[in-house]
Amino acid sequence: MSDGFLHESLRCVDWGVATADTIAAPPPPTPERGGHFRQWTDDLRQLTGVVADTHRMVAGWPQLQPDGAGSWDRDALDRCDRALDALLAHGTRPALTLLDRSLPPWLDAAGGWLARDTAEHFAAYAAELGRRFGDRVERWITSTDLAGPTLADHVAGMYPPNRGAGRAGLPTVHHILLANGLAAQALRATGARGRIGTTVTLVGGYPATDDPYDRLALERLESWTNRLFLDPLLLGEHMVTEDGDSPVEDTGCVRPGDLETITTEQDLLGLSWHTPFRVTAPENLPRVLPTRTCQSALNAVNRLLVGLGFAIVPFDDVETTAYGWPIIPEGLADAVAGLYELYGDALPPLSVIDNGMADLDLVDATGHSDDDRRRALLRARLSWLAGLTAAGVEVCGYEYWSVLDNLEAKFRYTRLYAMAVPDHEAPPRPSMPSDWLQHGAFAGAAVPEAGRATGLSLVPAAPRAQDSGTS
Repeated sequence: MSDGFLHESLRCVDWGVATADTIAAPPPPTPERGGHFRQWTDDLRQLTGVVADTHRMVAGWPQLQPDGAGSWDRDALDRCDRALDALLAHGTRPALTLLDRSLPPWLDAAGGWLARDTAEHFAAYAAELGRRFGDRVERWITSTDLAGPTLADHVAGMYPPNRGAGRAGLPTVHHILLANGLAAQALRATGARGRIGTTVTLVGGYPATDDPYDRLALERLESWTNRLFLDPLLLGEHMVTEDGDSPVEDTGCVRPGDLETITTEQDLLGLSWHTPFRVTAPENLPRVLPTRTCQSALNAVNRLLVGLGFAIVPFDDVETTAYGWPIIPEGLADAVAGLYELYGDALPPLSVIDNGMADLDLVDATGHSDDDRRRALLRARLSWLAGLTAAGVEVCGYEYWSVLDNLEAKFRYTRLYAMAVPDHEAPPRPSMPSDWLQHGAFAGAAVPEAGRATGLSLVPAAPRAQDSGTS
């Protein structure tokens, strides 16, 4: 696909660079950040012919309200003011993220997203920032990721370890969605002029084989990732599994009027993209995942996933990054297309947040990046995305993460995502949380509100082949 077509199809997109910097925190001593910001801005200019003129940063709730509701750190507020003014002075349009996983310690100690009150505190925090910064921020993102503080933390126990509650953690999904709706309403009530939206981690992939049960396994993966958050956000109903259960509603956390708040109109939907998955049905694992090719410790992750009716396996004969991520340029476009097929006109304009470029394979021994290789991979991905926008899918933004962003999560989890660490390599460090792997995120957790038995049966057993009439 020619660069001309790429330019034409993506000409209306807001180009920007995302950074994990928290502007409420004291500035770091190292001066390198500006250089890397310019480097990735140059990438976009070389490939698209435009200069990235938006910059998204994290406000820093723990720094702004360290001591409790109603109190504010004046120095932290001043740092936010100066950062926003500095961007505007350089002709850069500020975009502000309210939440990047971490809550203020006083809220975390009170239960975090397990506590419904956290949604109300978040709305009050959003309102205060809207009053202070609403005349300068052009785009508001309520959260960098809805799944991280909920599924990964309180359900699976990924960060930090030893507090994954399995089924009993599912109310966090409802509460963070409620917080997003309340925050959007609060920001609009202050007169903040910027567009408002949130971010979900887009998950997509391909069936491991042509077996119809592998296709069903992929649908289950997408249900427990994309649909778990987007069904309530866009359709006003919590995800229902194929056996008719609604795992979030079954916890008893939903109150009258909540879903109306959750479906508060979004000006955009951010999509954080990592890597495509190759998905198989649990009964097909022996066919597609020989134990000699992958670390047994990583294969143990599938002990968790098979309870949901699917498993993840490496791609065959596909080049990978240093972290084991498959290099499949069309993966992002295919995942966005699948999302469009599922939700259609219910989708708001999409803003892609691409943090798939942080690969140390693209950095030489002196710490300098391999510009040609990095840009070639980015060009391939953007070309597939351009074809999708030409077909009518509305993409309103694209943010490009640098090699410096999100490193903590990458070092710990990225190879795990792809299940592709060969036997001769050491497993990721630090090791996986024991309550995630050994105990099972969806086992042994009671639901006090509903008085149910422990454990979570999510999907029925696969029917016999002769009973299946569709693929």
